Amino acid sequence: MNYPNRIIKAGETNKTIVKAIQQKLNDTGVGPVGVIGIYGPKTINAVKLFQATHRDQEGNPLEIDGKIGSVTWAVLFGQQTIPVVVTASTNSLLSEAVSIAVSQIGVMEDPPGSNRGKKVEEYLGSIGLGGGFFWCAAFVYWCFQKAAEKQNRKNPVLKTGHCMTHWRDTSAKKILAPDAVNKPDLIKPGQIFIINTGGANGHTGIIESVEGGFIHTIEGNSNPQGSSNGIGVFRNTRKIAKINRGFLEYK
Repeated sequence: MNYPNRIIKAGETNKTIVKAIQQKLNDTGVGPVGVIGIYGPKTINAVKLFQATHRDQEGNPLEIDGKIGSVTWAVLFGQQTIPVVVTASTNSLLSEAVSIAVSQIGVMEDPPGSNRGKKVEEYLGSIGLGGGFFWCAAFVYWCFQKAAEKQNRKNPVLKTGHCMTHWRDTSAKKILAPDAVNKPDLIKPGQIFIINTGGANGHTGIIESVEGGFIHTIEGNSNPQGSSNGIGVFRNTRKIAKINRGFLEYK
């Protein structure tokens, strides 16, 4: 059975889906749960036990919430039941922006931790800032600016170094976080993710590819652990469910 593109939780009305989940839970030894098609307390507890004793495809512990999103579903039913890996955009601007972002992997601050360096200050300069500022949003803008120049067109990305301002004032198509979790097939390479890291602060990057409930990203001002104030341009992998603000798609 393939993932139904929504979170399965208490109150689910599709008994066929619930019965399949209950049978799988029993098969994995976290039951017994009655295969009756009702997502009640016993099923919730069995899901929590399953989540507590299994890890996702990246080796990270599952979130223990008693709900079945795309990540838990993939572990329970197999990765093949989740939408296939998407590695390329059909939008030429987005595809070009991803290629440019890839070419910048390995750029580092000089000195590390300074938000400075020749290339970092080039990113910041593209939005009218000098060295010393957080630069994840500037990196995204610069990548799209170079892509737009190659296509002899105007850069559609909002010119700002502030992630939350980008989210608030953008003209791009917005995909809200809950919609992305329920339908991971909405997420495509070349889209921009926005995370609110607290208050008015945020972090952003460009999606390189999508794999079920995960995105593989290229991020400026980050590190291999996904920091929002790191020291260079890195590839990272993030759960779609952890992108708490949403995604932007430019055309």
